[in-house]
Amino acid sequence: MRHRFMDSVATHLFHQDIATFRYQFPYMEAGRRSPDSPTVLIATVRAAVTAAQDAAPDLTIVAGGKSLGGRISSHLVAHEAPPAVKGLIFLGYPLHAPKQPNIKRSDHLSSIRVPMLFLQGTRDDLADLGLFEPIIRQLGPIATLHTVQGGDHSFNVLKRSGRTEHEVMQELAGAISAWMRRVLS
Repeated sequence: MRHRFMDSVATHLFHQDIATFRYQFPYMEAGRRSPDSPTVLIATVRAAVTAAQDAAPDLTIVAGGKSLGGRISSHLVAHEAPPAVKGLIFLGYPLHAPKQPNIKRSDHLSSIRVPMLFLQGTRDDLADLGLFEPIIRQLGPIATLHTVQGGDHSFNVLKRSGRTEHEVMQELAGAISAWMRRVLS
């Protein structure tokens, strides 16, 4: 939650008048590399949703996160559908392991009944867009895909693109803000 990317996203969303609630998975807090069990990960997201709702009961709650955080948020919403969660935002959904394209990690998405925004880099080696785009179409109007041209899984772009990290963060925050106004208003 204290990673430079997460700080930057939160700052750029703040400038779009969007509050963020960041939390840490136990394995990250302990400095371990291996993620916690799915049960622990889902319980952590559930606790974060509850804490966010308690902290700001008048605000609309949208769950999600970067990579694993977003994927685990989607599992919580797919299986438990917490009433407080009105949407999901994924910053680099990890559709598959690097160089192992498949769509198994998307099977549960069709169970979700809240709007979803997927922000993906076109060079993301964890989400082959050739596999990802048909999933989005199959999910229908509940799902929106925003691609960041030249972005990798962390939305880093090549220097030759002429774009700065700040510009990419502005694009991400602008896409999130526009989606929230359009879909959640």
